[in-house]
Formats: sequence, C-alpha cells, structure tokens
Amino acid sequence: MQLVTPEAFVLGLSAIGAGIAMLAGIGVGLGQGIATSKALESIARQPEAKGDLTTTLFIGLAMSETSIIFPLIIAIILVFVNPLVGRL
Repeated sequence: MQLVTPEAFVLGLSAIGAGIAMLAGIGVGLGQGIATSKALESIARQPEAKGDLTTTLFIGLAMSETSIIFPLIIAIILVFVNPLVGRL
C-alpha cells in the first residue's frame, strides 16, 4: 500500500522548490530599499546631483529587478507546467 503516489510526491516537492525560488524576493526587496534610502540621503545632502543620482538609481533598480524575474519564471514553471510529473 502506497501512502503517497509518485505524482503527489513530485507535486509536493515542486511546490517546495517554487517557494524556495521565491525566497530570492526577500533579498531583492531589501537591496532595493537600501539603495533607495541611500539615494534619498545623497539627494538630501547634495540636491544639485539629483538628476545623476535618479538616473543611476533607476538603472540599478531595473537591474536588480531582473534578478527576481528568473526565480519567478522557475516557480511558475514548477507550479503550473511541472515537467517533472511524468518522470517517476
């Protein structure tokens, strides 16, 4: 008698893997918050550099935002497409 079918086992591990992949969002959120706060501090100290700081901040935020898109895609694939179900 099997308590857990192989398909249920793979689906459960896929859900755990998707959750672990989305933990990357914590680091990205913290990094973006720190970068924004440092940019605002710099603008408060030197208002004439606002244009340069804003441009650099937006480029940095866009680059860090792309680092969360890849784990999001992996999580979506594991949850909805799940290519591992037929393997066991």
